[in-house]
Amino acid sequence: MENYKDKKIAVLLSGGVDSSVVVYELASKGLHPDCFYIKIGPEEQEEWDCSSEEDLEMATAVAARYGCRLQVVDCHKEYWEQVTRYTMEKVRNGFTPNPDVMCNRLIKFGAFHEKAGHDYDLIATGHYAQTEMIDGMKWLTTSPDPVKDQTDFLAQIYDWQLKKAMFPIGHYMKDEVREIAEREHLINAKRKDSQGICFLGKINYNDYIRRYLGENPGDVLELETGKKIGQHKGLWFHTIGQRHGLGFGGGPWYAVKKDVARNVLYVSKGYEPLTAYKMDFPIHDFHFLTCNPWGDAQQMNVTFKIRHTPEYHRATLEKTGDGSYLVHAEQLIQGVAPGQFCVVYDENHHRCFGSGEISMNSE
Repeated sequence: MENYKDKKIAVLLSGGVDSSVVVYELASKGLHPDCFYIKIGPEEQEEWDCSSEEDLEMATAVAARYGCRLQVVDCHKEYWEQVTRYTMEKVRNGFTPNPDVMCNRLIKFGAFHEKAGHDYDLIATGHYAQTEMIDGMKWLTTSPDPVKDQTDFLAQIYDWQLKKAMFPIGHYMKDEVREIAEREHLINAKRKDSQGICFLGKINYNDYIRRYLGENPGDVLELETGKKIGQHKGLWFHTIGQRHGLGFGGGPWYAVKKDVARNVLYVSKGYEPLTAYKMDFPIHDFHFLTCNPWGDAQQMNVTFKIRHTPEYHRATLEKTGDGSYLVHAEQLIQGVAPGQFCVVYDENHHRCFGSGEISMNSE
């Protein structure tokens, strides 16, 4: 950290344990970052308010303890114009979006930078991720904690955002961060981790979708036979690979395909039927974090993940066009859904190269 003595550092302080330990880590090295609390609460209405008041109290206490300035940056408007619009457009068209991924690109390293981050050399967050200089270039690399690793949530940030990104707790395991918080008697040491989508707080995701898109009932058909199983209330309430919450008897049933034009949800019966799995699927609009490490190569050996899990899958990536690739996985992958991000790593799942969006015809 001694290289950062002459750097101006901004910390995105949420009020949670992770970002609070970030402030401790920097302060313990003699650094004096400025802290910022990003306000993105769901709605103005009280019933849709999240725990932001408690978050801000925690952030204020942590900043004050280490003699850091705390400023509230209101990104509410930008969040609901950019991230909510992205989410609703994707969901309406039958895709499975990831709002947290876009929040990092558009808000934490985007709108915040526009409003307050210009004057800072580095923006520090509590993400479980690391950066590494390799051949003179800054790369996003994975955390040693496979369960908490968040490189998949960062795989759509821009190269200039990565250059300013700093992850002071990224080399720790989650248990170690908790231990530091308890040892230092941080006010939120015992506080539970937030779950689910960052901006929703205690709001149910389906209620959030219903609020903006309403309901649009349609048929649920068995994929193999075409037999009608029941009705859905809207394709946007279901994701490919979903098993829980379908509500049909005689199962288990899996959601395996959506026909948006006909408003039909196809399901397959049995405990993890083969129709719920894929080995080959296309991705498009591949976004490189640092640079294209493959050059003109047409086939690359990689690892990847399509959801936030500790497991990485091995695959061959075949180039099919500008920013378009075919993923040839070594094993069957459950729940491959259009709109999800396929996050691609090197063969040792150390360096994160970037991510592409799974295409609709992958169904």
